[in-house]
Amino acid sequence: MREVPAGAVRRSRVRSVSRDVVAGLSVAMVGVPQSLAYADLAGMDPIVGLYAGAVPPILAALFASSPYLQTGPVAITALLTYGALSTMATPGSPEYLGLGLALALVVGVVRVLLGVVRAGWLAYLMSQPMLLGFVPAAAVLIAGSQTSKALGVPPPPFENEIVDGAWSLVHPNLWSLPAVAMTVMTAAVILGGRRLHALFPGVLVAAVLGIVISALGFYPGPVVDTIPAGFPPFTLLAIPWDRIPELLVAGVLISLIGFTEAASISRRFASEDRTRWSADREFVSQGAANLAAAAFGGMPCGGSFSRSSVNRMSGAVTRLSGGVTGVAVLAFLPFAAVLEPLPLAVLGAIVIVAVINLMRFGPLLRIWRVSVPQAVIAWGTFLATVLLAPRLDIAVLIGIGLSVAVFLWRSLRLDIDVELDGTTVVFTPRGVLWFGTAQRLDTALLDALAAHPDADRLVVDLVRLGRIDTTGALVLRSVLDQARVAGLRAEAVGIPPQSQKLTERVLNAEQDPLG
Repeated sequence: MREVPAGAVRRSRVRSVSRDVVAGLSVAMVGVPQSLAYADLAGMDPIVGLYAGAVPPILAALFASSPYLQTGPVAITALLTYGALSTMATPGSPEYLGLGLALALVVGVVRVLLGVVRAGWLAYLMSQPMLLGFVPAAAVLIAGSQTSKALGVPPPPFENEIVDGAWSLVHPNLWSLPAVAMTVMTAAVILGGRRLHALFPGVLVAAVLGIVISALGFYPGPVVDTIPAGFPPFTLLAIPWDRIPELLVAGVLISLIGFTEAASISRRFASEDRTRWSADREFVSQGAANLAAAAFGGMPCGGSFSRSSVNRMSGAVTRLSGGVTGVAVLAFLPFAAVLEPLPLAVLGAIVIVAVINLMRFGPLLRIWRVSVPQAVIAWGTFLATVLLAPRLDIAVLIGIGLSVAVFLWRSLRLDIDVELDGTTVVFTPRGVLWFGTAQRLDTALLDALAAHPDADRLVVDLVRLGRIDTTGALVLRSVLDQARVAGLRAEAVGIPPQSQKLTERVLNAEQDPLG
């Protein structure tokens, strides 16, 4: 094997590091204004978003499996955070911020534990129909919650984000022309920039333009106002430990739902690069990030699809790029006061544009043609999310409950096609033959014997069964024996390979196991 010169190895490492630095800085420029916007969405002070975008990415980079995944404040997790905490304290109050730290701690501990015990497979258990209903509903809620800011309307007095958004839209007499102009400018810069080039920093450019216009006195509307300068405080001791039990359910749900975005990003990139990816390591990395957020003034965070895409397209090679992003945001914090003139309309527009791609209603409509039970899960979750806002934890539990109910309903069904071929009765059961459905086979035999008294042969074709458990195999033997007692020649064919050993052992036993 040809040995690679040491100089070439060093040059390769330098190129790799330089690409990671460029990618990390590119993400930081996009991440700073996004972090402010998502903190506002979560009901937090803007500085909390910056804290969550500083130290957490550094910790995540130490354990991450994907070289591209960028960690920090994200829209869905921010909305889930608001839904969990807004019923417990006033958004923005010291109590609310303390609960945010506690929630980040719970999310961090749960994710680290899941990764340590190698429970990464849980990332695949969130029902796709449930997510198909939850994600667009959450996106609509997110957009609705930002509509009043984008239009410069005083905050509506309702508790549902969609009602808030609709109320703001149908009262054009309350719209602020400067706010609307700022929103249109922001959307045009971000969306237009994407058309120019995938790496155009539209969010950064829109934020800078908003700051400049406001600082020059040309914007009379509400702005971010006060952002404390300086490095993140150590807040582990400020966590309200006695309130943690109240946050356990919400923390577990956020741990799992929020992780699906990070998992889907990492799996997709790993597939495209034909590399390995570990859900267990990613659980640990995302858990460590949330522990860091709890310890340094942040909020629950997760993997960002948009920032991870920017990271990859900017040429990132290793996990170092995520660490560079965190260090860059950390270095910016002493100068964070430059963001104070940033109009709130810009933040609202940034969030709305960010979630537009999540409003995928086509699949939600088409799922009716694919499977009615799965459509019930998707639409049930969608409606629960919309109607129960801000209690998204309850909506998610309803979605999970519907998924389990459909699974049990399908598991308890055993459809049996009965055909008569001359004097031969052919049973073709479909589903799973287990203790919950086995008696259906016994009932079908009695019905067939009564309907076809001249039959002299019974064939049970098992080729369309998913599997057979012990009770199912025992009842199958009993059915064959009953048919033989009734004077029929009886046999079972097409035994599923995964259940073949067990079934043949029961059918070929010398004595009746049920006798």
